[in-house]
Amino acid sequence: MKLDEITIYPVKSLSGIQLKQAEVSSAGLSEDRTWMLIDDQSVFISQRKVPLLARISVQQLKPQQWLINSPAMSQLIIDSSQISEELTTARLWKDQCSVIVAKPPVNRWFSQFLEQPVRLVYYDFQNPRKTDPCYSKPKDTVSFADGFPLLLASQSSLDDLNTRLENPVTMTSFRPNVVINSSIAYQEDHWKKIQIGQVAFDVVKPCQRCVLTTVNPVTGVKRADGEPLRALSQYRRGEHGVTFGMNLIPRTPGSISLNDKVTILE
Repeated sequence: MKLDEITIYPVKSLSGIQLKQAEVSSAGLSEDRTWMLIDDQSVFISQRKVPLLARISVQQLKPQQWLINSPAMSQLIIDSSQISEELTTARLWKDQCSVIVAKPPVNRWFSQFLEQPVRLVYYDFQNPRKTDPCYSKPKDTVSFADGFPLLLASQSSLDDLNTRLENPVTMTSFRPNVVINSSIAYQEDHWKKIQIGQVAFDVVKPCQRCVLTTVNPVTGVKRADGEPLRALSQYRRGEHGVTFGMNLIPRTPGSISLNDKVTILE
């Protein structure tokens, strides 16, 4: 098996950026989900409730600098110069996260496009967020990803799902960080430890799926037929809910690259 795709999502729930190589730290891929949008109650927002976020694209200009585009809006550049000195807390699922608020012009841009008051916030690396202790070690941390540092998906599993759909979907609907080329669909369900290149990972938990998968990643409109979640619920429902893909926690630092060998350690 080999590594087919590497993707980071600099701003949670906005478009991803495909890479040829990425640095891996204990918290995940470098620059993955280090920014996030919050509402006027300081609760994170995502495509689950605001599908229009799919219409905002992100491109990398240089390390840690991002070009933001959306229909009928001027371009926006975000980097460290757009971070204010305002430190606050935001709710991400059950977690209260320490975050740093972006400067007002950035927040106005997003608020105008989404037609609701929102703020862009940056991850507070001085106060890292913990992973779910039920599936990790005490010192494990994570960025603004839903629960764990990386998400892995298999192309053969997607191919199997698409045989059950009238209108096939792409991997973009599942927003993984790494996609592997496996010959057996859902083989990843049974892994406990893997190695990609020289980096070792614990495979800790299946990824529970929700209505975000039903958002068309191009148009930002939820599919009327409820797919692919509807099909998945017919054959992928278990103790963790409806699942597709596996959550990973890095156990050694390093870098991963396209075509790296994927080895099952356990």
